[in-house]
Amino acid sequence: MVAETLNADNQLFVNSSNLPKTKTIRMTLRKKHTHCNKNLRSQTKPSLPPVVTNKYFTVFHQNIRGLRDKTNELLGTLLPNLPHVVCLTEHHLREQELDNLSIAHYTLGAKFCRTNLKHGGTGIFIHESLAYTNIDLQKFCTEQDIETCAIKINLPTARIYVIGIYRSPTGNYTHFIKCIDTILDQLYKPNVEIIICGDININYLDENCNKRRQLDALFATYNLISTVQFPTRSLNGSISAIDNIFIDKSHRGKYTIDPFITGLSDHDGQIIKLGNISMQKQLHETRTIRIFNKCTIHDFMTKLSYETWGNIFDGNDVDSIFNNFPNTF
Repeated sequence: MVAETLNADNQLFVNSSNLPKTKTIRMTLRKKHTHCNKNLRSQTKPSLPPVVTNKYFTVFHQNIRGLRDKTNELLGTLLPNLPHVVCLTEHHLREQELDNLSIAHYTLGAKFCRTNLKHGGTGIFIHESLAYTNIDLQKFCTEQDIETCAIKINLPTARIYVIGIYRSPTGNYTHFIKCIDTILDQLYKPNVEIIICGDININYLDENCNKRRQLDALFATYNLISTVQFPTRSLNGSISAIDNIFIDKSHRGKYTIDPFITGLSDHDGQIIKLGNISMQKQLHETRTIRIFNKCTIHDFMTKLSYETWGNIFDGNDVDSIFNNFPNTF
């Protein structure tokens, strides 16, 4: 089975407003356990991220041929209309390097980094205004054959899997096809969108390419179609479309895709906008709820032990006493 985990930045801010001397409890949600801040320190509301200006769901992909020292230039080319998802292949970074790398306004949602060979790798960055779930595809990855990672995004109007893939031209193509089929078989559901983007080293400008026909036949069983019909790489006077973005066929006639030249690689980028997935304004708010656990119960009992209840026992008016009790409680 494909495992899903919440991104670690999700936070729940709880205001225990009915307790004496109201304080704010910070709860951090992590996989399979909940941690309580025992000091019960007040927390400030986090600042809101910039609003994505693209009206429709937008994905950018590029084989970046080494991401190190290119993040500022990459962001500069994407501004001011930032895509919601940035998928980069061949980042050439080790896991620790990629984890410590920062692209303003984006969070690293998923990654694959080589441990044996040099170069390669795949990374998916998601705009910080969107919540996501990491999809663990590590067990399907083999260096050169298939280097993949994925995230799941829940939008008001759609649920979307975004899968990033890199396949080396010297990789085992049969193994690549088998793994892609297994991944899609586990993820595919009629009510969930799948978007696959990456450098698969299959030239989609060559209509007679057997590998293209085989991949198209596989993707057709999951209602996926290719979208790139323009060159993505020029080398020694020849052109090819070895980078691609695959989407559900229900988007046919309702999307736009264009080459995106950044000057940062010998591969041009591709940017796709899905016209039938409208991005409603993301609302950011803090909900106040009561959390019951050992930590909060202990804090409540401690506060009760210091309460004198003088405004209740010393009162004479029954109505006032009745109102003072829940107000203090």
